[in-house]
Amino acid sequence: MTTPTARADRGPAAGGSGKITRDAVLAAALEIIDRDGADALSMRRLARALDRDPMILYRHAPGKAALLDGVAETVLAQLHVDSADPDWAGQLRAVARRYRALALAHPHVVPLIVTRPLATPLGLRPAGTLRPLEDILALLSKAGFSGPDALHIYRALFGFLHGHILDELQELVDNPDETDDLLRLGLHRLPIGEFPLLRGLAPVLAAYDGAAELERGLDILLTGLATTLPPPGQTRPPAPARHPANPKRTPAPVTNNPSQSGPGLSHIGGTEKFSVTGGYPLHSDRVRDLDRLRPLLHRHPGSHRPA
Repeated sequence: MTTPTARADRGPAAGGSGKITRDAVLAAALEIIDRDGADALSMRRLARALDRDPMILYRHAPGKAALLDGVAETVLAQLHVDSADPDWAGQLRAVARRYRALALAHPHVVPLIVTRPLATPLGLRPAGTLRPLEDILALLSKAGFSGPDALHIYRALFGFLHGHILDELQELVDNPDETDDLLRLGLHRLPIGEFPLLRGLAPVLAAYDGAAELERGLDILLTGLATTLPPPGQTRPPAPARHPANPKRTPAPVTNNPSQSGPGLSHIGGTEKFSVTGGYPLHSDRVRDLDRLRPLLHRHPGSHRPA
């Protein structure tokens, strides 16, 4: 007897004859995931959908993990980035909209794109999943951003996008037949004394508009990036010099003898003062730390010995 699942699995790629391609294998795997989720995918079920012997599939994917990576590549291949666009901010906004559209079209693939890469070093991920990153780096580099700033913008954008998409895909409605927002969302179960603000936002939560929320978030993100990053073509000011972690020369010992030179304490007008003459410049944070120690040194004369 043929089950409904088995009939549904026999998609357009099924046929039982002819050469099967990797694209056909991944398309059939994506169809199963879209319908039933990633947990429902197996080599045996995929072989049934393609009407092939399971062993043939191993020529295209060594196992389920490789299939999942391939499905993520298949979806991300649809994310177009125009790296030649002179309007970098407008292009990033367009990419964000396309990314959201892909996520809504393939919600069961979102965990493969958002969380699965966490277990894989960047250099070991499928090349197709890194293409959007490379294209966005090219877009921002052509706009005049430095490599580090371009990477920062990419991370900020996709960090926001992943959070937005996961939030939008949540099941917010508890009882769709209810007309009261508090009851529809199930927020009436929360003690009002502990969650008064969250309960008070029930109408706002019930009226959630993913597209509008995305645009508002992009407004905040892109405005913030434009404000805090140096304009394209300009570089950041050099960082202040810091005390070397492992100096090659040993500083002179701390002394309260004004006749001896070197870094340490010198008495000027009877007041102990930290000096850097003959030594290394102290970072401002270190100077503040040493200033805090001065009262202690006054209370314990003769204890000015290096640790």
